[in-house]
Amino acid sequence: MEKRGSWGSRLTFILASVGSAVGLGNAWRFPGLAAKHGGGTFLLVYLVAMLVMGVPLFMMEISISRKLRKGAIESMRGINKKAEPIGWAATSNAFVIVTYYSVVFAWVILMFLNSWRFAFMTQDGEAASSLFFDLTKTTRAISGSDIPGPVLACLLIAWGLIFYCIRNGASSVSKVVKFTVFAPVVLLLIMAIKGCTMSGAGEGLAKLFIPDVNAFSDPSLWVDAIGQVFYSLSIMMAIMFAYGSYLGDDANIAADALIIAFSDMAVSVLSGIVMFSTMGGTGMLDKITDSGVATAFIVYPQAIVHLTNIGWLNAVFGAIFYLMLITLAIDSAFSIVEGISAAVSDKFHIKPKTVTIAVCSIAGIISLVYCSQSGLAWLDIVDNWTNQINLIIIGVLECIAVGWAFDLKKVHHEINRNTKKFKAPYWWFASSVKVVSPLLLIILFVWNMIVLFSKNGGSYGDYPMWSQVIAGWIVSGLVFISGFIARVVINNMKKKGFVEDDVVWDKPTAAVKTSLGKSKKNKKK
Repeated sequence: MEKRGSWGSRLTFILASVGSAVGLGNAWRFPGLAAKHGGGTFLLVYLVAMLVMGVPLFMMEISISRKLRKGAIESMRGINKKAEPIGWAATSNAFVIVTYYSVVFAWVILMFLNSWRFAFMTQDGEAASSLFFDLTKTTRAISGSDIPGPVLACLLIAWGLIFYCIRNGASSVSKVVKFTVFAPVVLLLIMAIKGCTMSGAGEGLAKLFIPDVNAFSDPSLWVDAIGQVFYSLSIMMAIMFAYGSYLGDDANIAADALIIAFSDMAVSVLSGIVMFSTMGGTGMLDKITDSGVATAFIVYPQAIVHLTNIGWLNAVFGAIFYLMLITLAIDSAFSIVEGISAAVSDKFHIKPKTVTIAVCSIAGIISLVYCSQSGLAWLDIVDNWTNQINLIIIGVLECIAVGWAFDLKKVHHEINRNTKKFKAPYWWFASSVKVVSPLLLIILFVWNMIVLFSKNGGSYGDYPMWSQVIAGWIVSGLVFISGFIARVVINNMKKKGFVEDDVVWDKPTAAVKTSLGKSKKNKKK
């Protein structure tokens, strides 16, 4: 058998998975949604959604790939040959996501490098809120093709860091995550202590933790909570298939999945404490928004320059904030690339490092689109379709393939194979994968379509319809037909001698085959 990368330890796998799950969405989208939906009310619904949907699907992907030792494409093929296009869709959608996520990463680096400017903006919120737009030269519309030099330089740094972190697959990731997972937690704690010591912080924390009973009646609360859980855990993006495939046979999937999921939630709550205490302390509670870009690059800079009357101290906290975002972004960014690389490498028998170089190069070239003056608008369109449509459909298809077209008890057995104390109940796991998760995801999809077509007339934002067709519908179409295109290519390769791996769930291991062979010889004797 071809030697496959593996995690150095259980802790390394947990750290890598936490790093992938904990990203920019935890720092800026989670607090915004909490503010939108009555603070503690959102936290409660989010916890319920995590337990009934997030954790079971997380366990499902890890256990399947650990059993089959393959990335997303081959893992889905191992479930059912007809399910291979689902793996391709997840991998293709992840590729689209990383093309713009890398640019967001670059923007964060750019703001970190220019955080010294906050020293000269004390109490000047208008100047702080315009810093991002001054640096990126964005028009906020589909117009302008120039790429500012500083943004391009930061993009090169971003892709360089991404490649460096995953250049040797699991082995290099293992070394990196020991720093990049703990660093943002330390930085968040520093900012939380600062925020909580400000007058007015109590008002902010009360808004975060005290439930608003009236918010329960708002259907968008449930939709947003389900969506946040789904997006936050890095499921349906080929990532957990890759990470699970590097696990050893002794891994305790049931326990590890709970640790990872609740670590992700803990960081989200900590980010909420930072945001609400800081905004409360600066008198800007009403400025918190569920728009990540607005929060990080417009709203929070205003809060930074109002922290103290000492310019250099504000600049220090600004640097800490953006350094924290850098450490959050890098884990998520390189995990997406690793998910893509592992899937393609397994499918075509290409060296993982060769695939990683190709993915970084191609995605890096495409990401230049988002670096242009119109890049923010293009990013907004593509992000809406990849997350609000593609991810949800992929999730439904995965649940159907695993829950209804396969023996789910085999997957459940794999989850509990090494557990001694905590065992995932079958009724909980099966009801989630077969009924609850696909049903909730379908409701989420229908809600998004109602908003798009009934409330907004079929148009997203104020962007030209042609741009939405190109960056939205056509990109989504390519994601879902990628598997069928790949099948045509593979069939042609077979005519030239290419042989696909025989990926079967119950395929005997080499040790079992040897034992069976000896048994047959003994019978003959």
